[in-house]
Amino acid sequence: MTSILIGLHIIVSIALIVIVLLQMGKGAQAGASFGAGGSQAMFGSTGGNFMSKVTVAAAVIFMLTSLSLAYFYGSATSKSVMPSSVEAPITTPAPEQK
Repeated sequence: MTSILIGLHIIVSIALIVIVLLQMGKGAQAGASFGAGGSQAMFGSTGGNFMSKVTVAAAVIFMLTSLSLAYFYGSATSKSVMPSSVEAPITTPAPEQK
């Protein structure tokens, strides 16, 4: 189960990087510096284009796989950091100096 989640997480993270790099920036248009960029407001009437919706979907999948992996690997089977089979090293007394 965790290997499937790790594979999905890697694929989604690479896809998220590619999707974000493919998008055109909000200020990339020439009219954006003169006040014409207001039409791309966050809660505008358009609701976002295809690339922004794909980005949101990939981000949601990335967050869900991150939380799932944190849950699976965060539940410790024991409360100790040291395994129970480790024995203390045998110490030899230091030779006496005369």
